[in-house]
Amino acid sequence: MDFPVWTLIPFVLMLLGIAVFPLVPQLAHLWERPRNQLVYALVLGVPVAIGLLLAAHPELVAHALIEYGQFIVLLLALFTVSGGIALRGDLAATPRTNTAFLAVGGLLASFIGTTGAAMLLIRPILATNAQRRYRAHTVVFTIFVVANCGGLLTPLGDPPLFLGLLRGVPFTWTFSLLPEWLFVNALLLLTYWALDRRFHAREKPEALATDAAQRQPLRLAGAANLLWFAVIVLAVAKVPSLDIDAVAHGHVEGLNWVPWRELVMLAAAAGSLLLGSKAIRFEENEFSWEPIKEVGALFIGIFLTMVPALQVLRAAAPNLPLNEITLFLFTGGLSSVLDNAPTYVTFFEMATQLPGEPRVGDVPEALLVSISLGAVLCGAMTYIGNGPNFMVKSVAEDGGVKMPAFLGYVRSAFVYLAPVLLAMLLLFIADPWWAKVLGALVVVLLLVRVVRLATAPPPQVLGRGARRAEPEAPAQE
Repeated sequence: MDFPVWTLIPFVLMLLGIAVFPLVPQLAHLWERPRNQLVYALVLGVPVAIGLLLAAHPELVAHALIEYGQFIVLLLALFTVSGGIALRGDLAATPRTNTAFLAVGGLLASFIGTTGAAMLLIRPILATNAQRRYRAHTVVFTIFVVANCGGLLTPLGDPPLFLGLLRGVPFTWTFSLLPEWLFVNALLLLTYWALDRRFHAREKPEALATDAAQRQPLRLAGAANLLWFAVIVLAVAKVPSLDIDAVAHGHVEGLNWVPWRELVMLAAAAGSLLLGSKAIRFEENEFSWEPIKEVGALFIGIFLTMVPALQVLRAAAPNLPLNEITLFLFTGGLSSVLDNAPTYVTFFEMATQLPGEPRVGDVPEALLVSISLGAVLCGAMTYIGNGPNFMVKSVAEDGGVKMPAFLGYVRSAFVYLAPVLLAMLLLFIADPWWAKVLGALVVVLLLVRVVRLATAPPPQVLGRGARRAEPEAPAQE
């Protein structure tokens, strides 16, 4: 059956709702409630499911619902276990310390998820920098590194990669992205260190003295939850789950109906919740189920409305100018302004229709590299590109940090993140020799900027007539 183009409308409306409603003051207070998000998702998703059933395509509905369940169980398990771990202490808020925080977070993100790593580290980062006035840039780079770019190495790291796993990409394939992961995160960390060094020099001496006097050793509380993380990792890597295609076509028998992988992950989440410290989870970490409720509500609509959209794009793929560069740009561009998980799936399915060897998950490997890099790395370009972005922003604002508005954050992303991604595109994805030369030139310019930031005089943030209570330093300074 050919799906007409108009069947894209529910999917487009779903993604536009996610992108636009939080930014409209009259709608934001209604949209932030998971119940209202679920109503919106079902209003768009249920008619699509009914239409598919009436069109004799129950296998497509079954495929979407099973994949949704697998996706949500992974996020729920990672979210629950990370909520039982806390980092205590107050280190010296130096550029070296803050850069180390981001580096550790970038590594953890690939193994406990960008959401788990971001929620684990954002509060210790804020506590460490509590005596400093210039903190917004630190939170912005936390979003860049910990909440996005760090999660590139395993399917646990970022939701798009897990959806790739469900579509046949081997668990260990993402380790082949280590060079790109290292390149992007190293340049971001160098840039952050230089920027923070500049702002650190602008701090008042008495604030730095207070910070030094209040130092406490860093301690890990709730360490038993690391065992539950290990269980989740092993479950994703080794425990079988339902064969979605076999279930959708009614070819599964006996115990093969049992979703063993999801049961193991739910058991790990339950063990963390029931056996872990309630004080750490609910008092120290202020754990709430609202974020995962929001994800669950929105993604049921995304998975259902995405079905006809994927079929339309599959049919259109052979006629589009799709190659390594355009797939990175298309996937990355949409991942910047829409959620990166459905964007990844959209272009993944389109790439299955294209020729090329070798193939991974029935996608030419070179194209899969571009899609994966675009979805994960470019999700950091706006607050709405990846789920943890808004969560980190919210926690920081609750902690008294004056974060940049939506366009201010985008400006920071274009100044600091986009040039790094451009250099990676030219060096790792593009083939012509001139692209490699241009990429090397971009890297040289980035390193020159690092030197200039590290050695330049402190920024003069306050203008004429500034109040005595000085404002938070803008992230793009």
